[in-house]
Amino acid sequence: MDSPGRIAGRRWAFGLVVVALLAEMAVAMITTAVEQTPTIDEPVYVGTAVVYLQQHSLRYNPEHPPLGKLIIATGLAFADVHLDPAFDGDQSQLGRRVLYESGNDPARLLLLARLPVIVLTLLFGLVVFLFARDLAGPVGGSAALALYAFSPDVIANGSLATLDVPVAGFVLTSAWLLWRARNRPVLYLPLAGLAFGAALATKMSALAAVPVLPLLIVLSVRNARLAGNFRWGRFAGPVAAVAGVALIAVAVVWVSYLAVDPRLRWATPPDLPAVHGLGVLGDWLPLPRPYRDGLHVQFGFEDQVWGGFLFGRRYFGALWYYLPAALLVKTPLGALALGLAGAVVMVAVRRLRPAAPYVLVPTAVLLIAAMTGSRDLGVRYVIFVPMFLAIAAAGVVALRRRWAYAAVAVLAGFAAVSSLRTFPYYLPYSNEAFGGPAETHLRLHDSNVDWGQDLGRLADRLRQRYPGEPVWLVYKGSGVPSSYGIAAADPLTTPAGQVHGLLAVSDSAAVKADDHLRALLGGSTPIDEVGHSITIYRRP
Repeated sequence: MDSPGRIAGRRWAFGLVVVALLAEMAVAMITTAVEQTPTIDEPVYVGTAVVYLQQHSLRYNPEHPPLGKLIIATGLAFADVHLDPAFDGDQSQLGRRVLYESGNDPARLLLLARLPVIVLTLLFGLVVFLFARDLAGPVGGSAALALYAFSPDVIANGSLATLDVPVAGFVLTSAWLLWRARNRPVLYLPLAGLAFGAALATKMSALAAVPVLPLLIVLSVRNARLAGNFRWGRFAGPVAAVAGVALIAVAVVWVSYLAVDPRLRWATPPDLPAVHGLGVLGDWLPLPRPYRDGLHVQFGFEDQVWGGFLFGRRYFGALWYYLPAALLVKTPLGALALGLAGAVVMVAVRRLRPAAPYVLVPTAVLLIAAMTGSRDLGVRYVIFVPMFLAIAAAGVVALRRRWAYAAVAVLAGFAAVSSLRTFPYYLPYSNEAFGGPAETHLRLHDSNVDWGQDLGRLADRLRQRYPGEPVWLVYKGSGVPSSYGIAAADPLTTPAGQVHGLLAVSDSAAVKADDHLRALLGGSTPIDEVGHSITIYRRP
């Protein structure tokens, strides 16, 4: 038996490992947040958060519940943001007005908006460590945290003022708390309700996990009863537990809306899309009217036909295998191997099998739900996958074999090196099997590679290498080029024969080029690239 001194020494050692991994992740995310200009969605969330703070109005961005934007608002509360109270434009115009047209410093506002999400992402890292430690001890927890902390997709999206990492992290937290409720249900079931309510109050995609919640609650209550930690009846206990967790989750959603506007002022938009099929069930949810109307907006998005791009092929509509294929491209090979191996071990090894419903079932259900969507726009829609797979990877450690420890060390190290090599260009990351971040644009588009984040870097490149040259720009994003000192003309409204000099094109715009842009690119020579998302051409 180890001495108390040795046990304390190990705790300190693992504590230092956790601090080091989270510090590395913080540096990566803060560097990324400082260097990147707005992605496409961020101005809307920033503008909406400002309206929450100043006007206590719910009228903007109803397709997403308020909590994620309230989290963003905690950073913006430290800025003296200027916005004309009489502004009445749409939410895209609102974002542009706040960042670029009201005398605010866009870089400072963005950083303040991103910092709360960065902090939350780091806290979810602690959840990953604790969840995996529960399953496989501190070594397994450290391995899981390493995969999480070096995940390019988690770093990329965790450094943005968006909602994808927060909703995934809250779902993950609820699964971990339900796992712990197997032994202490009175403490952890209410906390799980709070966490799942936070997920529902952040993004409506969390609704796909609702069918999983009763299953996990019943499993936890059943285990607690067998252990003598839950004394309610065999049937009444699980029913009461499910009802209690559901009530707490619903209450969190209501509180998030009331925190914006205690009077809950809301007028249903006249152009609200109609819903069909199972979508009509949303109108019966015991949630605020703005939430239910927001569901109509989301179903309206799903009824649209969106364009996609996968492995060099442009298409319209949605491919059911798009998200698994994109994950295959954008997940470090070491993390992919460990996560899948851990999932197999978790099902095959009896002492780990009880954890499978808490780790694998939410992942599978949410992934299947996302695969049925109509928007093939990026792995951010399934950012929960690398989070849960990091925990599943701890199952390999739980085998307690020397070869397993060696395999985990090698594969986790490989994933870390792959991540470090892409610094600070995490958004366009792809693994070595697909050519790395420089070739991601050949296989994927949109938020997988080019989400408008490199406008500032383009401005720096033009000043440093091409001063004084005429610039033509095709930019896919929400930033305003002139705000970064880019004086560029629009080649899409000019005959190709009159376009001479530098032509800068967002890679996502290039893969969706019309005949005119294709003709421009065909007569141009690529001479430079910026952030693996914008290509600079020279036209004679």
